[in-house]
Amino acid sequence: MIKTLLAQGKQYRTACILAPVFTAGETVMEVLIPFVTASIIDRGIEAGDIRQVYLYGGIMLVMAFFSLTFGVLAGRYAAKASSGLACGLRYGMYERIQTFAFSNIDKYSTAGLVTRMTTDVTNVQNACQMILRIAVRAPLMLICSLGMCFVIHKRLSMIFLAAIVILAAALCFIMLRASKLFQEVFRRYDSLNSSVQENVSAIRVVKSFVREEYENRKFQKAADRLYTLFVKAESILAWNNPVMMLVIYGCIIAVSWSGAHFIAAGELSTGNLTSLFSYIMSILMSLMMLSMVFVMVTMSAASCRRIAEVLTEVPDMTDPARPETTVADGSISFHHVDFSYQHGSGEKTLRDIDLQISSGETIGIIGGTGSGKSSLVNLISRLYDADSGSVCVGGKDVRSYDMNALRDQVAVVLQKNVLFSGTILDNLRWGREDATEEECQEACRLACADEFIRRLPNGYHTWIEQGGSNVSGGQKQRLCIARALLKKPKILILDDSTSAVDTATDARIRESFAKEIPGTTKLIVAQRISSVQEADRILVLDNGSVNGFDTHENLLKTNAIYREIYEAQTQGGGDFDGPEPDGKEGVLV
Repeated sequence: MIKTLLAQGKQYRTACILAPVFTAGETVMEVLIPFVTASIIDRGIEAGDIRQVYLYGGIMLVMAFFSLTFGVLAGRYAAKASSGLACGLRYGMYERIQTFAFSNIDKYSTAGLVTRMTTDVTNVQNACQMILRIAVRAPLMLICSLGMCFVIHKRLSMIFLAAIVILAAALCFIMLRASKLFQEVFRRYDSLNSSVQENVSAIRVVKSFVREEYENRKFQKAADRLYTLFVKAESILAWNNPVMMLVIYGCIIAVSWSGAHFIAAGELSTGNLTSLFSYIMSILMSLMMLSMVFVMVTMSAASCRRIAEVLTEVPDMTDPARPETTVADGSISFHHVDFSYQHGSGEKTLRDIDLQISSGETIGIIGGTGSGKSSLVNLISRLYDADSGSVCVGGKDVRSYDMNALRDQVAVVLQKNVLFSGTILDNLRWGREDATEEECQEACRLACADEFIRRLPNGYHTWIEQGGSNVSGGQKQRLCIARALLKKPKILILDDSTSAVDTATDARIRESFAKEIPGTTKLIVAQRISSVQEADRILVLDNGSVNGFDTHENLLKTNAIYREIYEAQTQGGGDFDGPEPDGKEGVLV
């Protein structure tokens, strides 16, 4: 795990080395200063030799200067290394997430990934900086100070050894108890962030149903659980300082009492006792700093595991060793395909799908909720892989293609349409980065989006808010269709992508497709019969299986499910969708 994390900050390796080196230099200077102080007292002040005072005083000033310089440099390089590691971890996770298949992404909540890239990385950054500075400084200070104590007086130094053993045992007990709680704390962070994300993204629904009070209670419950765990964990860590203080004052009393006897017996000088007191404080401060490191490491250990989990996640789908990069045409074949979202669960979403679709055909796909319509079209662009059987595009198995090359030729407009913050042109150019404004306008004309865009004050340069919150659902769908058309794909999949537009606009979109892109294979997933009845053939899905695959007229004669849907929609008066008064669809800009 540690190796995985450190690999993300390898470009800051020099800073990682220099920070401990300068910290060690700073520590050595600080350890030697009390020893020089003892010489000033014993050889200068008590001996009445002012020259020795000046000499050792000058040495102390030089040591202090070097200690200050080393400390500044150590702090600078530690900050550079820890910040660089944090930057590398965030980028590494973000880059890794981009390689995930949908099945990988399904394992994590959005809030959980955000927590990992923010709170968890910050914890690791703080721990890294503390390790580079304090985790080097404290042990070195402890060892050097203890060594100097033994040089000054061996018997008195045994007091320090006893204190270290007692303190180490107490700290280990505290840290082990707190570590398990902190792991649970970060899981609770995910729940808290999930509550916030869900509420903010669905704020319009919350307000329309007057559920603010309910959402407040739900958030309060998540916050209270996090509060309770934090209090419990911090209550255990709170024993750290009392134990430290007990050991510190115990050492001071023991050394004072024993040191007085040794001075009276002539075994110890006043200057050496003064130095011992300085080393006592250095040793005990080192132990306190180590306890702080333990606290931070305990908190960050859970974060490290969560970050490493993302960095080591193996994508379920990868390109083959020698991938195909050219899609010959828009033909599609399903050969006895079975599919489930959780492999091996036994609950199949698609069962024995066997289809042949010619290039340039327009295929309608219809069926009840949960019948497997979206799952089927997701296999064509290899957003998921089939459990068994094969899906072929252009006569070749989709698993034989380079995924980028395949998806460039299979444009998908998903059920959940997403627009990004930026201008309309910026969003359209997600389809093709180098598309000219004229090409964008042509794609919008095919998608029947040009008409409402030109009514906007800034036209194609109108700013779109995050998620497309300032355009209507129908306008968002048409912009997403235009974005897909810019790719000039061999296969165009509309996954219920015209559900928010009126039937007249839906008909115009289908008519423009038939005239302008006749060579493109078009798969239209819809709930409305009117959206698919003019397709070359219509696929009827029922409970993940093919129930019918024929023309509209033949299905009315031979397929009970299709006929039932048709009659329910037409005998009830058909689709009542229509354009808004004066043909206007409001837009907030």
